[in-house]
Amino acid sequence: MSLKQLEWSQQLQAIAQNGLTYSENPYDIERYHQIRQIAAEILATQSTLEPNQIVDLFRHEVGYATPKVDVRAAVFQHNQILLVKEREDNCWTLPGGWADVGESPSSAIVREVYEESGYQTRVVKLLAVYDRNHPRHGHPPLRHHVYKLFFQCEIISGAPTENHETEAVAFFEEHQIPELSLTRVVPTQIGRLFEHLHHPNWATDFD
Repeated sequence: MSLKQLEWSQQLQAIAQNGLTYSENPYDIERYHQIRQIAAEILATQSTLEPNQIVDLFRHEVGYATPKVDVRAAVFQHNQILLVKEREDNCWTLPGGWADVGESPSSAIVREVYEESGYQTRVVKLLAVYDRNHPRHGHPPLRHHVYKLFFQCEIISGAPTENHETEAVAFFEEHQIPELSLTRVVPTQIGRLFEHLHHPNWATDFD
């Protein structure tokens, strides 16, 4: 699927979701259901799911449509960055994941780092806020529109610990980064985080 097709599908689904949230006119409601169906058919062209299965997924998205928030941690030690190996695809990524409703972004990343690596950390700085869909990042397509928040964190305590999501925890130098889980993080983002490490006075990146 091209990035443009994904963008069309996401925008149509957002229009349908917002319309179904606020509309009371039965004719408009019918039209928004049709728009949702079109969004699902676009997404299904490059998916193993049937359009009706995708519509079922869309139905779980309620209320005003907004981007999801993915938090990621840049934890440095001796000029190396902390990565965890995902069981799902056997590739490496920065510890992190979806922010939960009711928790602040800094609380979310502290929780994610502990759950995925075993380290207790504290947040030092927000390094970057990226639009995952922006072509310059090169992430594989995803049906959600996602904002990615990258926090620099420092270790307080703990030790490397595996869990049900991750099978390894290790620190890597910039020139020794292993194969990355590209749905979660891409090499240019890792490189930019190292640049922030070397330039601590830089402002937060965005977009």
